[in-house]
Amino acid sequence: MSGYIAEHLKGFVSRRTDGALIGPFAPMLRFPAFGRAAWIYTKALIDNASLPKAAHEVAILATGAAMNSRYELYAHERVGEAAGLSNEKIAAIAAGQRPADLTEKEQAAYDVAATLAGGRQLPASTYGRAVRAFGEDQTAELIYLVGGYCLVSLLLNAYDMSVPGREEGLPDDAREEAAGDRS
Repeated sequence: MSGYIAEHLKGFVSRRTDGALIGPFAPMLRFPAFGRAAWIYTKALIDNASLPKAAHEVAILATGAAMNSRYELYAHERVGEAAGLSNEKIAAIAAGQRPADLTEKEQAAYDVAATLAGGRQLPASTYGRAVRAFGEDQTAELIYLVGGYCLVSLLLNAYDMSVPGREEGLPDDAREEAAGDRS
């Protein structure tokens, strides 16, 4: 798990200074009978990702916002920025708002994610818009992505996984970046 995380999940703190994994990974490891399956699902979402990166991140941010998952928003605010989302879009989505300047694909991703993560049935019109934007296979990927990140957000919320720097013993981003600059 550690090697895969180091290779594929970059831009946010995923381990403490003592090397212990944080975020959703800690509860996955603590309860391996369930965590192993959750990890396999999460890896499948990463390994089979074909959605445009910005739309992918819009969906994850909208899911994290709907689930009020602090760590999820922390991590994907950074990943979303690396995927080309503006700080204004990221801030609005993290606040649970739909930015006016989303692209057509970002709008479709936002609408699907906000609807499903909000616990509502997906209207045919919203599904049809996603299919027009992405095709059926990528729309299915989007739906599975939202479901997977609902699970991740739920784990983060259930085990009160804090944002790095707000939990004793964890570096905050500024201290970590400063330490990296000295090496």
